This record gives sequence, C-alpha cells and structure tokens, in this order.
Amino acid sequence: MKSAVETLNPTRVRLTVEVPFEELKPSLDAAYKKINQQVTVKGFRQGKIPARVIDQRFGRGAVLEEAVNDALPKFYTEAVNEGELNVLGQPEVDITELKDGELLAFTAEVDIRPALEIPDYSGIEVEVDAVEVSDEDIDKSVEQLRERFATTSPVERAAQDGDVLTLNLEAKVDGEVLEDGVAEGVTYTVGSGELLDGIDEAVKGVEAGNSATFTSELKGGSAEGKEAEVKVEVTEVKSRELPELDDDFAQLASEFDTFEELRADSRKRLEQMKKYDQATQAQEKVLDELLKLVEVPMPEKLLADEIETRKHNLVNHQLGQMGLDLAKYLEIQGKTEEEFDAETKEQAEKGIKTQFILDELVNKEKLNVSQEELTEHLMRRAQSSGMSPDQFAQAVVEGGQVPMLVGEVARGKALAVVVEAATVKDSNGEVIDLDDEDETAETVVAEAEGTEVEAADEKPEA
Repeated sequence: MKSAVETLNPTRVRLTVEVPFEELKPSLDAAYKKINQQVTVKGFRQGKIPARVIDQRFGRGAVLEEAVNDALPKFYTEAVNEGELNVLGQPEVDITELKDGELLAFTAEVDIRPALEIPDYSGIEVEVDAVEVSDEDIDKSVEQLRERFATTSPVERAAQDGDVLTLNLEAKVDGEVLEDGVAEGVTYTVGSGELLDGIDEAVKGVEAGNSATFTSELKGGSAEGKEAEVKVEVTEVKSRELPELDDDFAQLASEFDTFEELRADSRKRLEQMKKYDQATQAQEKVLDELLKLVEVPMPEKLLADEIETRKHNLVNHQLGQMGLDLAKYLEIQGKTEEEFDAETKEQAEKGIKTQFILDELVNKEKLNVSQEELTEHLMRRAQSSGMSPDQFAQAVVEGGQVPMLVGEVARGKALAVVVEAATVKDSNGEVIDLDDEDETAETVVAEAEGTEVEAADEKPEA
C-alpha cells in the first residue's frame, strides 16, 4: 500500500491511497464467505458455493463492493498512522480507481487537529473577588436555617403576610372554566410571590371559608399567556412561627450546644464556599486569558457539528424537560434567533479551542491520569448527574465514554498547571494561593467545553 498526504488548509488534509490488488485478498475471501452464508444455489450446499458460481449468478461487482467496504477502514487507518495524523471525525471517501485484479485507489478528506504553538503563559495575571464574610452574610445563612425549622398552627383570623394557606383555585377565560384551570388543596405562603400575579393582594384579609376573585395572566397550561379570572377560596389559615435564635435553637438545628458556636460554624462554611467560588473564578479568568494567547485554526465541519450538537441538546433535552420549545425559550431570554445562533457559535468555538489548547498542554507537560484521579472525577460527575457512582460508571463504560472522562481530568490538570504559573490577586491586591486546583479546573473545563468534542478514527465506507 502507498499513501500520500496533501494539506488542504491548517485543519484539513486529503489522503491519496493506492492498494495492490493482492492486499485485498483477505477481504475478498471474507466477502465470498459472507455471500455464501446469505444465498442459496440449487445443486450446492449453503456455504459451499464456489467463487466462480457466485460471480456468475450474482456478479463479480457485488463481491468487489463487499470486499472494498470491508477493507477500506483498515487501509484508511494504515494511511492515517503512516502520515502521523491526528484526525477528527469521519472522512469523506471517494474511490478513484478499482481495477479487478490490479489496483484499488481512493482519496479520503478529513479534518485534523491543527498544530499549535503554546507561548509562555507565566505572565498571565487575573483579579478575583476577595474572600470576605460579613455579619450580614452570617445572618442570612442562619435565617435560612431558621426558616427550615419554622412551625405552623391554624388560626381563626384573616390571612396576612407570612401565613401558610390552603387554597382551592378556579380559572376562567372568556367566562369558561378551563379543564386544567381547577386545583384543590394548594399550599401557599402569603408574600412568597409564587403561583399567580395578584394572588397575594387577593388573599390578604380573607378568612378561612371565604373567597376572593382577581385577574391574572396565566403562566402555564392550555391558556398560557391569556388573562384569566381566578377565584381563590381559602380553606385554612395557618400562622408561621420561627424559633428563637438561642442556644435551644442551636441544639435543635445542629450539633452545637450554643448559638455562638452555630454562628462560628456558619462563618467557616461561608468562607469555604467563597474560597471555592474564588478558585473557580480564577480558573475561568486564567482560561480566558490563555485562549487569547493562542491562535487556533478552526475546523469548519467540526465547528458546524458542535453547534448542531449544542442546539440539539438544548432543544431536545433541557427545554424538552421543561416543556418549552426554542421560540418560547428565546422569548423568555429576550433574544432573537440571530443572537442565539451567534452566542451558540461563540460558545462552540470556545469549547473546541479549550480542548485543543489544553490537550496540547497535556502532551507538552507530559501529564498522566491515575486510576485514583479518574475514580474521584467519576464520583463527582455521578453526584452532579444525580446517578449513583455504579450507575454512572456503567453508563460511561457502555457508552464508550471512558476516554472522555480521562480527557476531562487531564485537561483539568493542564489548566491547573497554567493557574499555578499565573499571578492571581484578589480585589484587595493580595496575591492568593489556590487549593484543590485540579478539582475546580475539571469543572471549569467541562463547562467551557459544553459538549465534548472528541477526535475519532471513524470507519469510512465507499
């Protein structure tokens, strides 16, 4: 076999391959054997039909087509390896010559990873938010905990802010009760701003057993967006009581004996959260600066596929689960379709650049992924997906996505190397040292890439 590589542009090549016919013999034998198992000829046992009879009955062309389709992946892969190419996606194959008994010649155009020059990145400097926890932050955190331990009790009075009500609702549009416009036993906290616009004003001052009517635009259902006349009946009013913020509350809501210990723990947890946010912010800003430093030629087909994948995932998975279509989503976001397309393209380009640059750094810095690192990453991904580690691991293996996870970990380590070399200051001008860089870097890389873009040796067909 002979092969040659022609560079069409920095991200695409054309392979020209010539194969002597004798190298097709294993595939020809396999083709005859396959056809033998699929057809019957009177006078011959199945599987024992001579090759000349198959040629006469079914045509030599059918055999050649089967043999070529079987052989192409092998010869294509050999040509890729011989040319030391890092290919992306599936090639476009064209058989240019097929002379029975003499020669098979074909061309294959395919995208390749562009060669990148990674400049010195040690001069990168970014600023992040300082880790500062105020008394107000602690008060808010404690209040949220306090809300979880609130108690309710029925009261014989009119509803007021903060009360928990049990309601029956009936919505009419143009005087007709909607099929999906009736609900009973709905629990609602006055002043929460949930359910429908205008409901708070309607129920305030209403006692159990009484009702009120108001007009509101429906937020969902068969008449979404239409003005409806809503009748709301209050069947029960409960007052909501919050526990006193004292030592008894600390013992009820935590493992601490005193309220001061509870506040101190809240401060510590808030500081840890802000440090994690600070590390994530640093990773994101350093990545953005790194992307500015490197010129990355963009494979057009890969970019188009990535844009299409992102749109598909948004429309069919994320929006589908919320019962929205793209038009409604854009309306809610206040974006035009053109703005959405431009934004999607920008995100796709960033994802591809991120992978290309960090993969180059993985090779340059000779970074490896240990089994322990892979397992820890798998556990984090499983937790974020809502699956158990065993379920997630099984899905990853069955989907052939282990290399994807290995790549995420490796690129996270590469980004951590860049962050370590960069100067990170907080908003007070203090140089900060980040902890657990690999973990936060993996998260930042996954978010930047969006949908994973993988180099793949696809099997070509004639």
